[in-house]
Amino acid sequence: MLLESLQSTVEEINIFSTSDLFLRQRLKLVESLWESVLKAECGQELVDLLEKLRKICSPEGQVTDKPKTSVNELIEGLELNEAIRAARAFALYFQLINIVEQHYEQRDQQLNRRATYQESEKKRENNQAKDTNGSEGTDLLEKALVGGTENQAAGGTFHWLFPQLKKLNVPPQQIQRLLEQLDIRLVFTAHPTEIVRHTIRLKQRRIATLLRRLDLAEEAFRGMGLNSSWEAESIIEQLNEEIRLWWRTDELHQFKPSVLDEVDYTLHYFDEVLCDALPQLSQRLQQALKENFSKIQPPRSTFCRFGSWVGGDRDGNPFVTPDVTWRTACYQRNLILKKYLTAVKDLTEILSSSLHWSNVSQDLLDSLERDHVAMPEIYEEFAIRYRQEPYRLKLAYIQKRLENTRDRNNYLANPEQRQIIIEETPENIYHSGAEFETELQLIKRNLEETGLKCQALENLIFQGQMFGFNLTQLDFRQESSRHSETIEAIANYLNILPRPYGELSEEEKVRWLVGELETRRPLIPMEMPFDERTIETVETMRMLRYLQQEFGVEICQTYIISMTNDVSDVLEVLLLAKEAGLYDPGTSTTTIRIVPLFETVDDLKRAPEIMDALFKLPLYRASLAGGYDYLDESKTEQLPPPQLQPANLQEIMVGYSDSNKDSGFLSSNWEIHKAQKSLQKVAEPYNLDLRLFHGRGGSVGRGGGPAYAAILAQPTGTINGRIKITEQGEVLASKYSLPELALYNLETATTAVIQASLLGSGFDDIVPWNEIMEELASSARKAYRSLIYEHADFLDFFLSVTPIPEISQLQISSRPARRKSGKKDLSTLRAIPWVFSWTQSRFLLPAWYGVGTALESFLQQEPEENLKLLRYFYLKWPFFKMVISKVEMTLSKVDLQIANHYVKELSNPEDIERFGKVFDRISEEYYRTCNMILSITEQPKLLEGDANLQRSVQLRNGTIVPLGFLQVSLLKRLRQYTRQAESGVIHFRYSKEELLRGALLTINGIAAGMRNTG
Repeated sequence: MLLESLQSTVEEINIFSTSDLFLRQRLKLVESLWESVLKAECGQELVDLLEKLRKICSPEGQVTDKPKTSVNELIEGLELNEAIRAARAFALYFQLINIVEQHYEQRDQQLNRRATYQESEKKRENNQAKDTNGSEGTDLLEKALVGGTENQAAGGTFHWLFPQLKKLNVPPQQIQRLLEQLDIRLVFTAHPTEIVRHTIRLKQRRIATLLRRLDLAEEAFRGMGLNSSWEAESIIEQLNEEIRLWWRTDELHQFKPSVLDEVDYTLHYFDEVLCDALPQLSQRLQQALKENFSKIQPPRSTFCRFGSWVGGDRDGNPFVTPDVTWRTACYQRNLILKKYLTAVKDLTEILSSSLHWSNVSQDLLDSLERDHVAMPEIYEEFAIRYRQEPYRLKLAYIQKRLENTRDRNNYLANPEQRQIIIEETPENIYHSGAEFETELQLIKRNLEETGLKCQALENLIFQGQMFGFNLTQLDFRQESSRHSETIEAIANYLNILPRPYGELSEEEKVRWLVGELETRRPLIPMEMPFDERTIETVETMRMLRYLQQEFGVEICQTYIISMTNDVSDVLEVLLLAKEAGLYDPGTSTTTIRIVPLFETVDDLKRAPEIMDALFKLPLYRASLAGGYDYLDESKTEQLPPPQLQPANLQEIMVGYSDSNKDSGFLSSNWEIHKAQKSLQKVAEPYNLDLRLFHGRGGSVGRGGGPAYAAILAQPTGTINGRIKITEQGEVLASKYSLPELALYNLETATTAVIQASLLGSGFDDIVPWNEIMEELASSARKAYRSLIYEHADFLDFFLSVTPIPEISQLQISSRPARRKSGKKDLSTLRAIPWVFSWTQSRFLLPAWYGVGTALESFLQQEPEENLKLLRYFYLKWPFFKMVISKVEMTLSKVDLQIANHYVKELSNPEDIERFGKVFDRISEEYYRTCNMILSITEQPKLLEGDANLQRSVQLRNGTIVPLGFLQVSLLKRLRQYTRQAESGVIHFRYSKEELLRGALLTINGIAAGMRNTG
């Protein structure tokens, strides 16, 4: 029995502590259900096969040398259908384990929050006792949270943070200033790292809902002293049915998703979780603040906001057209209007106050009279029914306006109807979320004047402030060369330059661009006799203006330039914005924010120089300030133009993915760290604030990992209450699928921003430490590039021993896997499939290679003293601790034994010797890095200091290894078929489609088991 196998290894690998009994019970339940479903659907033979495959692995997931031959023989002898069923079964197992862990994490957060609140109550009672009796009492909260005892999980929450700030005597005025500018932005991207179908995500949600119902049922019957109940048995039966239906559902995407499909998948999290969860985030902050700093005003409700790239990110995705972007904005508005309509209908049920028993102010009565004149049909329909219920009558008018707004939006979703936004102003609709909120505030004031409060109304007002009628801000992104090509095509056509634009020096380009930006004369002719790419770039800017006209400026203010290399890259976008009416050359005002994205290491190093040159340009500085009138320092007290608050703010994006692919993990993180400090210093003399935008991916190799630690590791003085972070792919599912998990992740991110802004460590500015890090980063970069870019056999090795060719055939994104078609080298390959392929083959190379060499080289200089120094860094320096912790986590997921199996089985016979040398080099660096990490952390084995993460990794290791063997077998068969097809003679019982399907199913399964793709 697989369940017995799991139970027998529990104590050996110590994956459960005494406090994890609930998790153990749930794991037993889902594994029992999983096994039952497989037996019913496929027979005992499959269950026996899976048991046999799992028994060949040690609890840590390793295969001993003795049975290794037998497992190869066993898997190679499987029929294709048997192999596919085994792969699907393991994939389903990992998905179920993931659901249970997420459910456990959510439940754990609820219990921790409850315990923290109880301790806070006890502290308040003790303080009251001290005030009354003069006794000292016991500070339970400080012992529990600050003293490092059992309740460590409370760290990173509001109820942990504000007592800490009070204990450390942080001035309330300083806290107040920070809260007033608190600005946290989380941006959902369309990057193809989400391998799970939307259909499967919905099934996962249903199972999570059933598990929550099972919790409640069990608590109820245990509370009554019973051992079981019919309700719990019924829920377990429903779980069995859901898993059985899941088994009969195809895990693979049936078609390549369109951009609008991706919009639907991404915005699903708002519909299901975030719209309803976000009001609670603000309530939690206010509650914790009131308990500790009662005189401090809480931040505005929109201190944490969301953005989206889905439908706006056209970098390398030819399917994101202006029409698609328009339809995306309409889709977003439709979704939030549907949420509002549901909420208004619920309020109509709640707000039943009668004029017989409650007073109503004159302003509400006046409003109803105006509504009567504007919408007599609503009055005729509801006047008698609601003649004594003014709130319900008011809500009937509000509901009708929302319906009219929705109907108009659906009409405008057709791109051919866009001209209507200019030609007509319909009546009895809401033109903005502010108008809707004003009417809700009117009801709220009337309720308060009569001593009533309605939480449902408060939540709806909050949602109106947070989401408006746009749901999220839609960011635009395009690669810098597209703008250069467009400007060159226009300039060459007009013949206004002495030689082609592309041949000008950077200085000449800047001079010409500034001149064009200072004139009102249009540059682009009405009729555009240009190629399709040029026209599309121009139309994109015009679409941005259309969107701002219809949806308000707030719908899209951010325009990101990926691969920013020079000042001219920014000015080119500003010139295109001028041509679209988004920049006024006379006043130097603009309704967009241009965000340069620095991605490669070279670009990160040059970023301060580029930004300083931009800030020196009066027209650019004026555009940031709100116009030339606001550039005068003597007028700093003036309010900035309302469409671009706050003024004097420059947003800059730093990219983790390409910098990592370019120079390795340690060098990438250090260059980003340095760039942030340098950019902050550049901005200060110009009286500019920075909002740093972190392009983090899901995996460690692309900047991923726990957000709380990552934010605390940012350089002191660079956050100042502001941060912007991308959220990608499977990260969305792991953070935002369940309400309590979503709230916890948002709360920890907010806490980290406040904590990092007020309690910076100061260690980032110690010059000798920086010099040591510079040495380590340089050494790591050299080691990384010597393998990745300089080793003659590495590219062939990568293309052969990882499933990169097959990953590119997954239908998981509308965007191509490479930036440009043509030559298949590392420079054109996107960072996501690069990381994805190394994760599948269990190398996880991008997240650690080179670190061991750098650390060892440093230790060899002064072994004893330098080891003490690195341990001190790990203890005191948040940046260094974050780096080491991420490397440690990644190393714990590496399995060189299975990775070597990929090398031996997938290499052509003539390549085995040279590929073996590459593997040996990787293996040496792995063991070197492990030794260095353990020396610094002073732990006997990886993750020894993080029991929860260790449990999570070890829980999967014993099952993911046979899935890796299955993948290798299926990849080998598929590639053999391909080689035979090329030779013209095919000796295979199965088609290429069947073989590819099997290989892709194993990719799904391993992604679920690793809880990570790209």
